[in-house]
Amino acid sequence: MKPVTFTSTLPAEVWKALETYAVKFKVPRNRIMENALLAYFDKLKQAEYTHSFKRAAADREMNLMAEEGLEDYLKILDEP
Repeated sequence: MKPVTFTSTLPAEVWKALETYAVKFKVPRNRIMENALLAYFDKLKQAEYTHSFKRAAADREMNLMAEEGLEDYLKILDEP
């Protein structure tokens, strides 16, 4: 994907930590920021999945469908 240039501001403490770790690990600042954002997006996606499963667990119709599907699966397993 083509890189995009952007301008933003960060709190001084965050910038100092970014600088410190970039020097310490000899990694460009933008790589640290990219990895941090990707990790954050993964956490957000995980939270979305968790929320949707919790919503589905509270849905009576969804539970009935899951139970029916499980019964069918168990019948298939019992077949010779």
